Amino acid sequence: MMNVNGYLTRLANNAIIRDAEKDSITRSINTISSRLNSYFDKEIGSHFIFGSYTRGTILPRSMDQKSDVDYLIQFSDSTFKPQTYLDRLRRFVNANYPSSQIKQSNPTLVLELNHIKFELVPAIETFFDGLKIPASQSSFNDWMSTSPNDINQSLIRVNKNNNNLIKPLIRLMKYWNAKNGYPFASFELEKNVISQFDYVLPGLLGYQSLENKLYTAVEGLEYSFLDPNYKVNAVQRLQNNIRSIKDERAAGLDDLALMKIKRIFPENNSLISSLLSRGL
Repeated sequence: MMNVNGYLTRLANNAIIRDAEKDSITRSINTISSRLNSYFDKEIGSHFIFGSYTRGTILPRSMDQKSDVDYLIQFSDSTFKPQTYLDRLRRFVNANYPSSQIKQSNPTLVLELNHIKFELVPAIETFFDGLKIPASQSSFNDWMSTSPNDINQSLIRVNKNNNNLIKPLIRLMKYWNAKNGYPFASFELEKNVISQFDYVLPGLLGYQSLENKLYTAVEGLEYSFLDPNYKVNAVQRLQNNIRSIKDERAAGLDDLALMKIKRIFPENNSLISSLLSRGL
């Protein structure tokens, strides 16, 4: 009979973008790259994907309607404010994807295709500050420095040191986040999980399970009472439920614990149907 760890493991392993969808996304990435080069020519320098798609922590859209692929476009000139470059990207999208939905989601431009959203991020590079992307609206600055794929190396190391359980753990936490109105920004949640397990040295741990990693990650979630009520309530509710599940597991009430974990992380029926239809 399936227990809590078995259920979480199955759910996390299914919460990935499958081959057919991945092939479609790859074709779109290649098309965007080609069209950017053709449209902008020497107006742009490097451009590349980054973010959760490159880390293997992106969720299928059936589990997260905000799932998107981040695409950075570095402009050759660096003298303007972010909106100038966003306007250039909007003209590019209008010219190359006239039937697709686009919207500005400060400080990026979102291109919505049938299978996935692309978040187009303008960037500039300066001698002293390196690569910079638009700052959030709440910032007093127009630009902020970035090293977009540095976190990837941290995740590779931490995931390896934790028996390859951190990537599936992140997918579970992002699924909970999406189900609860996004109390955390996706990137911040990923960084939170990685930092919690970054201290672990390989070989010093005994038996490891996704279930125990989840308990640790949930207990480590933090909030401020300056945060909006929905975020505070979501975190408190999750932490209370996990404490209850741990108590039930310790008391041998595995069926009750499994029922409760399924309420927090419900089965994704549309994904299961898709997998079954393909014999997976």
